[in-house]
Parts: sequence; C-alpha cells; structure tokens
Amino acid sequence: MRDFIQNDAGLLVPVHKLLMGGSFHAELIRDGETIDAFDFDNIVVNEGLNSALNVVFNGVSPITSWYIGLFQGNYTPVSSDTAAVISANSTECSAYAAGVRQPFVTVASTAQIITNTASRASFTFSSGATIYGAFLASTATINSASGVLMSAARFSTSRVVATGDELLLSYSFSAASA
Repeated sequence: MRDFIQNDAGLLVPVHKLLMGGSFHAELIRDGETIDAFDFDNIVVNEGLNSALNVVFNGVSPITSWYIGLFQGNYTPVSSDTAAVISANSTECSAYAAGVRQPFVTVASTAQIITNTASRASFTFSSGATIYGAFLASTATINSASGVLMSAARFSTSRVVATGDELLLSYSFSAASA
C-alpha cells in the first residue's frame, strides 16, 4: 500500500486517516434483575470533532468533565447537532432521580480507547418513560444549551422504563489510524 497519493495539483497527500468513534453498552435492571442488555453505536458530531482538534492542535484548554444524558424524543442525531440544540431536538429525559446528567468517569487510555466501564453511568427512574438514546456532553445540567456535545446515539429500538428501573450505560470512545 502506498502511503501517499498525488493529487491533481501534484501534491503528495497522505492516504492514512484517523478514525474516531464510540459505542454505548446498556443494561436495563428491574427489581435487581437484568431484563435487557444492548449495544449501540454513536455519531461523533462536528462540534465534538472540532473541540478535540482544537485541544490537541490549537492550545485550547481541555474539557475535564463529561456527562451522559438520555433522550426520550423519537429523534435521530445528526452531525450538525450541538450542545445548544441536542436537548430540544431530542427531548432530553429528566425522569430519573439524580436530577443531572450522569458523570462519564474514565481511566487513562492505554490502547487508543477511553471508557467508563469501571464506573458506569447509572440512571434510576423516578417515573416511567420511553428512552430513545443517549449523548455525551460537557455540561451536567439537564436541558442545558451550553458546553460541547461530543457524540450522540439512537438506540436501535426504544426502551420503555418503569419507575424504579435502573439503566447502566458504559461508553467507549476509540481512535485508530487507518
């Protein structure tokens, strides 16, 4: 495989690319029993990609805290979603006891992946709801229009939760040269 190709202007352009993406793993628990477990991939939105690039290459201060939010609207996230619109576009869920988005607590990456599997985000529902997906943002406040949206994902099938159910979410974000 060639490492470079020549474009129309005669410039050599690298053919290797950086791939970044993530996926969620969810467990729905009712009365101490896992009643559903599923995985779903996300879209890394433009705002998140720009934030990552600006931190690494442009000296922008890193965001030190990230949070997982849920949405209950029948919505499919798109690359142009931002922290300013995700809550309204997706109808953010607030039907859980904590009253804030749940922290995304990670350990340092050692294999081009960062994850919260050791400290999953936990949502215990204070009322029933239908949940369509989740997102990762830099602000803890539910329905906040500030901060940075990194990624968002719609479940393959919506999930109905009842009062007292617990939804555990782990998120893994990876980067690879391809």
